Amino acid sequence: MQAADAQFAARVEESFARQRALQTIGARLQAVAPGAVEIRLDFRPELGQQNGFLHAGMSATIADTAGGYAAMSLFGEGEDVLTTEFKLNLLAPAQGEYFIARGKVIKSGRTLSICQIEVAAFRNGIESLCAYGLMTAMRMLPPKQ
Repeated sequence: MQAADAQFAARVEESFARQRALQTIGARLQAVAPGAVEIRLDFRPELGQQNGFLHAGMSATIADTAGGYAAMSLFGEGEDVLTTEFKLNLLAPAQGEYFIARGKVIKSGRTLSICQIEVAAFRNGIESLCAYGLMTAMRMLPPKQ
């Protein structure tokens, strides 16, 4: 994949820094490349559900964000991103010390981008896929002057 501008990583990082919800849960950017983003979330009990696993809402949040920023990494300067839909299959209980959400662009279009999203749990150094899905992200153009 080819980024539309050389400052793609800085634009993704700057936008991510404005994500108050992700700050609240402690998520952070792990990697940014053209068409691919990884987000890390360390487990804390307050992010869990009644059985002690990471809550599916947390998995969905970081997966959606990884896919959206993967799409945005291919956009031009001044363009932003907005999710229009996503489907996430929960494959296994999200149990681990930390989680990595990965977003990867499958097709970047003029308006819509289709992205693969997944969340992996890491427990005792072993990676286990716990969520997998697809999302559609919309390119938001700057207002015309």
